[in-house]
Amino acid sequence: MLKVNAYGKRDIRFELYCAPGVSAESADRRIHGCDTRLARQDGDYGSWGARGVEVQDDRYTDHGVFIELERYAAFYESLSFSTLFLCSAGATIPNFDSYFYSSVQGTTESIHDVLKNGRINDAYALLRKYHDSVIINVYSDLYLQDHLGDEALVVAAIDNWLKGTGQLPRFHSMLEYIYCSDKVAAITGLLRSDNRYKDIRDRCNSHVHYNLFANALLNDSNLVLDTRLEVLDAFLSDLADLFIFHFAYMFLLNGHYMASSDYMGSLECGIEPEADSQHWVAPFVQETFDGIVAVRRPDVAEAIRQRTCMRLE
Repeated sequence: MLKVNAYGKRDIRFELYCAPGVSAESADRRIHGCDTRLARQDGDYGSWGARGVEVQDDRYTDHGVFIELERYAAFYESLSFSTLFLCSAGATIPNFDSYFYSSVQGTTESIHDVLKNGRINDAYALLRKYHDSVIINVYSDLYLQDHLGDEALVVAAIDNWLKGTGQLPRFHSMLEYIYCSDKVAAITGLLRSDNRYKDIRDRCNSHVHYNLFANALLNDSNLVLDTRLEVLDAFLSDLADLFIFHFAYMFLLNGHYMASSDYMGSLECGIEPEADSQHWVAPFVQETFDGIVAVRRPDVAEAIRQRTCMRLE
């Protein structure tokens, strides 16, 4: 039955009324082996108990996921601004990547706001959208580079999508195109060394399609759930892995996007640029590389260092 705790919040607690001949232990197994477990992909989010977490709890409001989302939003905002006047060869919209990064910034900010309201299930739906955005951006840039030639100033498959007269392939077709590319094979090999990205997609789909009743409960900010922090931890891990996926491919495909403004700034002012300054990375890129990529995936960070002409410290 649903009880109300001292704070007026609904708390998932079950009083077991055992029929004659049915032990309390048996009844508990029947309840907690079914509806009353929050199951993630591996089937073990734990059962609901007396140590529940409310959305207003400091352990929730101060969770690291909120700081990370602010960092990611700031990164995409800075990247959008720094690429605004760069040309995306092969398309009639010359700087479409800049606008796309701004859109992704909006998605990360939306995830932040949705989580602040305690809607973890909805946040996972937005995380799937973020995953879609990452794949679309990597695919479109890779496809442009693969099909741009001396006689092909515009790549129709991408340009038609930009102009609204055509669609991109389905998600799995774009993903397969990326994974089969020799151009980014070094990064792909590392990112596919385990099943984390398949598992992330499966978790997102499970939330979007309500494959588990427990997923619906994670959208109720009034419930006290003792698994809320564990789910939030998993969400943060999934989010960070997707960000690193995007960062790594962006760096390999468009390393010049990561450049600092020193070189162009010097030219605009009529000053001779410092030697090799065209390869310096912007401070926000270096900070992101050091604080996120190198910390969580040092193998990916090292692969980027070895395969870019940009100067990473």
